[in-house]
Amino acid sequence: MNVTHRPLQPRYTLVDHHGRKVTEQDFPGRYQMVFFGFTHCRPVCPRVLGLLSTVLDNLGPLADRIQPLYVSVDPERDTPSVMRAFLEQTYPRSLGLTGSPEAAEAARAAFRVYAGHGADPEDPEGYAVPHTALTYLLDPVAAYLAHFPDILDADEITDRIRKLVQ
Repeated sequence: MNVTHRPLQPRYTLVDHHGRKVTEQDFPGRYQMVFFGFTHCRPVCPRVLGLLSTVLDNLGPLADRIQPLYVSVDPERDTPSVMRAFLEQTYPRSLGLTGSPEAAEAARAAFRVYAGHGADPEDPEGYAVPHTALTYLLDPVAAYLAHFPDILDADEITDRIRKLVQ
C-alpha cells in the first residue's frame, strides 16, 4: 500500500486574548511556537506551558524572535478574557488564541491536532478535553519547521530550537 503524506499546512484565523483577529501571517519575520491546549487542563497544559517558558528563558535574546502561541481546543469556555487572565498571570510571553468552534476546528485540522470531549472524574466539573500534546515551530513565513513532543525536556527543545532559528 502506497501512502502519500501531505505536508502540514499550519493555517489559522482566530482571535487573540485581546480580542483581535489573528492569522499565521500576523507575525512576519518571527518564528511561531504553537501549542494547543485549554485553560482548564490540569495535568498536561500547565506542565508544557511551564516547559516552554523555561525554553524561552534558556534561549535568552534568541527568544525575542519567537512568538509563543497557546491555541485553545476548548473555545466554548476559553473566551479571549479567560485566555488573557490565564496566560497573563503565569505565562505572560504567550499569546492566547481562540475563536468560534468552527475556527478552532479548522486550526486543529490544519495542524493535525486531535481534541475530544469526555468526562474527568478528577475535575470538579467532570470535564475533560483530551488533546494532542505537541509543540509546533513555524518559520518566519509561517511554514512548518519542526515539532516537539511533550516528553522532551527543556534542554533538548532549547538545543533543537537553537539549531533551527537563524
